[in-house]
Amino acid sequence: MPLVAQNGVLQNGRPKFTNLVEVLQSAAREYAERPFLGVPRDGSFTWTTFREFAVLVDQFRAGLASLGVGAGDAVAVIANNRLEWAVGSHACYGLGASYVPMYEAQLDKEWEYILADSDSVVCLVANDSIARRVNALRARLPRLAHVVNFEGPASEASSYGTLLAFGKANPQPVQVPAADDVASLIYTSGTTGAPKGVVLTHGNLAANVNSLLAIVDLSADDRGLAFLPWAHVFGGCVELNLALATGSATGICGDATKLGEYLGVVKPTILFAVPRVWTKIHAGVQALMQSKPAAIQWMFNTSLVAKAKQRKGDRPTFGELAALKLAEKIIFPKIRAKFGGQLRFAVSGAAALPRAVAEFMDTLGIEVHEGYGLTETGGTATAQPKDRVRLGSVGVAVPGVRLALDKTVASAQGDEGEVIIYGDNIMRGYHKRGNETSEALTPDGGLRTGDLGRIDADGYLFITGRAKELYKLENGKYVSPVPLEQELELSPYISQAVVFGDNKPHNVALIVADLLAVRGWAKGQELPDDPDQLLAHPKVLALFEAEVEQCNKRFKGFERIADFVLDSEELTAANGMLTQTMKLKRRAISTNYAHAWAALYPRVESERPAPRASYIRELAPSAANDQRTA
Repeated sequence: MPLVAQNGVLQNGRPKFTNLVEVLQSAAREYAERPFLGVPRDGSFTWTTFREFAVLVDQFRAGLASLGVGAGDAVAVIANNRLEWAVGSHACYGLGASYVPMYEAQLDKEWEYILADSDSVVCLVANDSIARRVNALRARLPRLAHVVNFEGPASEASSYGTLLAFGKANPQPVQVPAADDVASLIYTSGTTGAPKGVVLTHGNLAANVNSLLAIVDLSADDRGLAFLPWAHVFGGCVELNLALATGSATGICGDATKLGEYLGVVKPTILFAVPRVWTKIHAGVQALMQSKPAAIQWMFNTSLVAKAKQRKGDRPTFGELAALKLAEKIIFPKIRAKFGGQLRFAVSGAAALPRAVAEFMDTLGIEVHEGYGLTETGGTATAQPKDRVRLGSVGVAVPGVRLALDKTVASAQGDEGEVIIYGDNIMRGYHKRGNETSEALTPDGGLRTGDLGRIDADGYLFITGRAKELYKLENGKYVSPVPLEQELELSPYISQAVVFGDNKPHNVALIVADLLAVRGWAKGQELPDDPDQLLAHPKVLALFEAEVEQCNKRFKGFERIADFVLDSEELTAANGMLTQTMKLKRRAISTNYAHAWAALYPRVESERPAPRASYIRELAPSAANDQRTA
């Protein structure tokens, strides 16, 4: 199929970009003196222009060449978001080398695996601590010739600063890669095993840039704040490449805990985030409103009702419209001010966003553009068209991409099917994994996503579940746990939720309580402050039973959560329960909480009309201990 012809961003009969070197060269010409990347410093941000960035890339490219890096080599990087990370990526592109990003928070054994599998010859690292750890691995990594420390002293022959100085004195010409040359090896999170290296070419990533330029409303007047890790395809390939191509400025946030502080300084007009961020904001605002006087609560809740009616084309009552107008003057601006006060729209990706959260953000006056893509598609497949956002969907196929549904998969129901993606953005394959590449790609070049979805008459895609995450209850009915988990996490008192029920008579859940919100609710009720005593208190258990029952009302009878267990320990990447991209490691969670699941199932569901909670340290103390030592 003539994918290039469909692109919509053509110049003289060819795509605007065919590789990422062209993207940088174009940006340096068109936006030379405009700010590109901002680094936090002393309460403000210091900005590097597009021209200055291109100069740094030229210098570091020559520095890497002096270490022997050339076409076909792999250069790894272990660092949070920072200016040097972006410089390193484009320095590699201009040598014909591929960039292999990793996370600072990963374990040494994970770094070792990726460095070995990728055959990396150089590893760029954030600081002295990581440099020491990587150097300790080198005896088992014969291909790794150099470790380059971003913060190393000038006296260090292979430090970032030393290589920049060498490159300034010894320029190295740029090599413009072919579209089929490898730009990046991005290793998947590995929810069910060892991570796989996704081979993305310059053509793959340039095709996404071209497609997004045709469909996304972003310009050189926009500003972003990059707190999503660039080691993940959504941040490092979608957000960063799009900023470069459009001339928009991006503040760098390498520490997500400082997001709130930096929002007020950068005042972004666009914000890229994953659904968990928006869900936490939704829960936080809901909890805040519950502490306000009754009149404010009425105004807020009634304004949500009014806006919901307007979305459906219904007419709100006079009182509802009045509440909406008051909220738009009194409440919503204060909430938007938390984002810096100038946010035009937000982009959500990497997982499904609950529709209730998207509608909530829309009511606040922040338009949420939900998109869809995988590492295997360079992060992009669908997006919301300008001025035609359809909440609840992930948009339409971007120009140059075609979607199809395989309705023959066993778990598909009704008009669902496994989403198959075709386009120039589809990966070359998995590094050194021919069999798994063959399983992922269809004979005609499509990518099997593993996601279930449906496509409406206007071409909007709705993701309905993950084929591999669906399971059967004893009665033979399929359950998708994600919608249940998302609904539970809309509660201001629930931080995380995991639903379980494979081959069981009914669903049960693990619920991680939001202790701050629970303590706020408990204030003045003379309840214990100690987490264990608080979450085991009958009043608190009753609170969560009510929250789960509210969730159950929105689902079919067989889907209801019959029992659940409370915990106070967050599921994190550090304890092995989440991937670095915040996805649930269901296999690890099921193993670590096996005692909890086993203790719940002897109960007979027909004995009670509503779900019943237990506190994990009473029900199965060993499960909580397992979690900490995972």
